[in-house]
Amino acid sequence: MEQNSQEVRTRNQERIAFLLVVGVIFPLLAILAVAGYGFLVWMWQLLFAGPPGG
Repeated sequence: MEQNSQEVRTRNQERIAFLLVVGVIFPLLAILAVAGYGFLVWMWQLLFAGPPGG
């Protein structure tokens, strides 16, 4: 009996961890990656390349 409840508890913890990773961490990493790339392009244009079409 005790082993079965331990398996259920572990399965619930895995489900919560999966939802946290898929619902929070991956979206935040995607947003940070896009924002970081945009910042790098902005700094490159500001320091070296000048405005687009300029």
